[in-house]
Amino acid sequence: MRCYIGIGSNLGDRQGNIDSAVQKLRKATGIEVKKISRIYETESVGGPPQPKYLNGVIEIETEFAPRQILDILQDIENRIGRIRTVRNAPRVIDLDILTCANLKIDEPDLKIPHPRMAERDFVKEPLKDLMQ
Repeated sequence: MRCYIGIGSNLGDRQGNIDSAVQKLRKATGIEVKKISRIYETESVGGPPQPKYLNGVIEIETEFAPRQILDILQDIENRIGRIRTVRNAPRVIDLDILTCANLKIDEPDLKIPHPRMAERDFVKEPLKDLMQ
């Protein structure tokens, strides 16, 4: 199953955090990283005032179910040092499932496709990179 994962960081070594997350995804059993978009510097959207983000999108191939993918992504975030505080707070790393094949999921903690991705240039532009 082909999935697209949004990646972003706005604390610490932003590029290093993104590189670390991609490396951990590459090492994850059952996930094949196919492509990575260019990385874009963007303003934060929502939440408290905060530094600019680096954002991109990763294309993966996997047989895992979306819930398993979410668990893997959250484990990677935790290992890199993400601390969850308030919604849209600054973060060391953020990994979001944008799409998984043609699946539609609407659960409290898992929504696929990501409900706000069409509103966010920091998702749309990297996705365009991967579609070329």
